[in-house]
Amino acid sequence: MTYLSKLVCVFSIFLVGNWAMGAGGKVSQKISDQNVVMAVHAGLGIEKSEMTPAIEKQFREDIEKALQAGYAVYAKKGGSLDMVEAAVKVMEDAPEFNAGKGAVFTHDGRNELDASIMSGKDLSAGAVAEVTTIKNPIALARLVMEKSPHVLLVGSGAEQFGSEVGVEIVDPSYFRTEQRYKEWQQMLKEEEKAKTGPRKSSLPPYHTWGTVGAVALDTSGDLAAGTSTGGMTNKRYGRVGDSPIIGAGTYAENGVAAISCTGHGEFFIRYAVAHDIISLMKYKGLSVQKAADEVLLGKLKKVGGEGGAIALDSHGRVAMPYNSEAMTRGYITKDGKTHIFLYEK
Repeated sequence: MTYLSKLVCVFSIFLVGNWAMGAGGKVSQKISDQNVVMAVHAGLGIEKSEMTPAIEKQFREDIEKALQAGYAVYAKKGGSLDMVEAAVKVMEDAPEFNAGKGAVFTHDGRNELDASIMSGKDLSAGAVAEVTTIKNPIALARLVMEKSPHVLLVGSGAEQFGSEVGVEIVDPSYFRTEQRYKEWQQMLKEEEKAKTGPRKSSLPPYHTWGTVGAVALDTSGDLAAGTSTGGMTNKRYGRVGDSPIIGAGTYAENGVAAISCTGHGEFFIRYAVAHDIISLMKYKGLSVQKAADEVLLGKLKKVGGEGGAIALDSHGRVAMPYNSEAMTRGYITKDGKTHIFLYEK
């Protein structure tokens, strides 16, 4: 073989190898992780010391229902936006999670809800914040995207828009649960005691903040992401976290990935976490796993930003890193098999 022939052969092998390895130059993950069509999360979860068999069973059942709701859309060749909305609605209706029914209380005794959704196909997005009468905020976020020229609507204006476009309206009392009320009351007592000394909450982190979210890849190759939350217990002054902020808590772009985040929203906003993961994949060529790890386990952890994310790339590879003790999460593959995790890495 001549020198030129050898050179051509080596170059051909290099091209094929890089094509096979995909983004980041890393061999693809295990087969099950290459065929994921949806992943969901339900926040940072409960610390192991707080977990009971009954709570764990309920969490796993709720995640299973959310995944199956999204997969039912996928099986009928529905779009990724429909998959995301269906899954998030299930979790908004589950009082165990901090989104929709069962949302935490603000300092003023209200349940204020935030949500966002984004299409990877054309980067269209919609979001709402501080709504108190919308049964499923994710549905209203989608209508903001599809029925208005805006991206983010807030408070009474968002609710007025919701009544005009026909989303389900409920009395604010719908969102209240006794468990969340007790958590709020406990935090108020601790806040009162803190006036005479340093405050250290006895509530575990899952009581303080929590979020649900979903990412999906449909049969057409379109990605979508959605996130919904009740925010932080005892929050004041109309505080809004990252969940309704495109680029912070939610992002999706075809050909790259779909991201939904959970955790301490102030950090996720400042570090534009969802978009940062996308950027590392686009501009540095990192795999979805490496990009998500670099942001969540590297950048964010270094500055004390507690949280996690689910990320699904355009090839059906999933990453679900978190830097806290637990994150309730799961995914479902093309064949309909579900994989659910609470503490398991």
